Amino acid sequence: MGNWETQLRKGLVELAVLGLISRGETYGYRIVEELQGIESLAFTESTIYPVLVRLAREGCLAVRSEPSRAGPVRRYYRLTAAGSRRFRAMAVSWESVSRSISGLIECQNEHVKEG
Repeated sequence: MGNWETQLRKGLVELAVLGLISRGETYGYRIVEELQGIESLAFTESTIYPVLVRLAREGCLAVRSEPSRAGPVRRYYRLTAAGSRRFRAMAVSWESVSRSISGLIECQNEHVKEG
């Protein structure tokens, strides 16, 4: 993986985490599992958990703990109103950037076909 791809993924981890939690309350390891199932977003636990802690500290996530039959206490996360606003703003920004980059790629592909 190139350095540019590493930097891109670092920038997208918060959006990916908020996107998953926007679907409904979930716990940290489930987030890790779901993202690992998406090839280009296969983040590790050591990447996801610090993001969850930071988002909770910033008021974007509500957290509740519940005993687990499978091991330690599970921490469940859901978006707060501030988290929903942040997710929507990030999604709008991503859509704009994505359209712009796609336009540049399409233009380059057309230029290559012509040349």
